[in-house]
Amino acid sequence: MTQNLPSTKPYLIRAIHEWCSDNGFTPYIAVRVDGRVRVPREHVKDEQVVLNIGYEATGGLQMKNDLISFQARFGGVARDISFPVGNVVAIYSRENGVGMAFEPESGQTDVSGPETESISGDGPEPDPRTPPSGRPKLQRIK
Repeated sequence: MTQNLPSTKPYLIRAIHEWCSDNGFTPYIAVRVDGRVRVPREHVKDEQVVLNIGYEATGGLQMKNDLISFQARFGGVARDISFPVGNVVAIYSRENGVGMAFEPESGQTDVSGPETESISGDGPEPDPRTPPSGRPKLQRIK
């Protein structure tokens, strides 16, 4: 009996986010940027962006089965952020790099798509991809 079951990816993302929050860690999420992703364009590097999705850094965080959305401040300016769950390539703890990586799902790869926002910041912000203890250590679970 073959059923068309929903993806486990959004459930795993929510579980790791909850684990990070419960243990005092900062959950970071890496997102592949294409035309469906709304993020500040100047923070996109190599067609990816890494975002702090901790409750302290976000407002109105919603992690649905198909879309993640929230408000965050960049250079003191509040911005609406949203991206499909399919674009998430990893979620991990900033402090120790523990988390999970996902296979990239096929889709658009146009970084300059109409949904990508460009905002002006007050200056460069620290690169969230480099945790204080070094490079994140993601484990792939098959």
